[in-house]
Parts: sequence; structure tokens; C-alpha cells
Amino acid sequence: MKIKALITEWIAAANAFDTKKYLGFYSSDAILEDPSVGRSFNGHKGIREYFESYFIGYNTHTRIIKLDLTGDTTAHLQVAFTGSFPEGHIHGTFDFQFKNDKISYVKAALIH
Repeated sequence: MKIKALITEWIAAANAFDTKKYLGFYSSDAILEDPSVGRSFNGHKGIREYFESYFIGYNTHTRIIKLDLTGDTTAHLQVAFTGSFPEGHIHGTFDFQFKNDKISYVKAALIH
């Protein structure tokens, strides 16, 4: 599995606001946990809601700062977000787990 390429393409789909392509990186039963919004989002339906609310809704663009492969099927990503949210610019992290070349779990966090 080429995790670095997959994550780079995932970021590109997010920045293009391409919901269909973005969701294609996730397994159908994936879980996206984001403590900064106090929720977990389950499956494509939940992850679509998250993406449309927090990325498309706030015109959020993501820039990779650092990507570390932490195992054969895990990675830690540090990013910078810009958008129309109140802060305008903020840093965050994503911790990924992959299964069958898809994101099976990701925990998102904002860095204050």
C-alpha cells in the first residue's frame, strides 16, 4: 500500500471539494472521529456530512506540513487549514488506520 500517495490524493480531493472522490478513499464502514466537534462520523453518510459541513461549508483548504508512516497500515499527518472559519488559519492532525487500501479509521484533531 502506498500510504503517502493515497494521503496526498485524499488532500487533493478535499481541496477540490470533490465529495465523491473524497469518500472513495474511505471504506464503507469507516469511522472519522473529531473531538474538536465532539462527534464521530460513521460510514460514507456520516463522513459526507462532516466533509460538507466543515470543509465545503467553511471553504477549508488543507496543506500538508508533515507526514509520518507509523506502521504498515497507519500514519500521522500534520496539516495547516485555512478557510472561512472564525480563526481563518489553524493547524491540525490526522491519525489514520488503513485496511484494503482504504481509510478504515481516522481521528482528526485541531492544534490550538
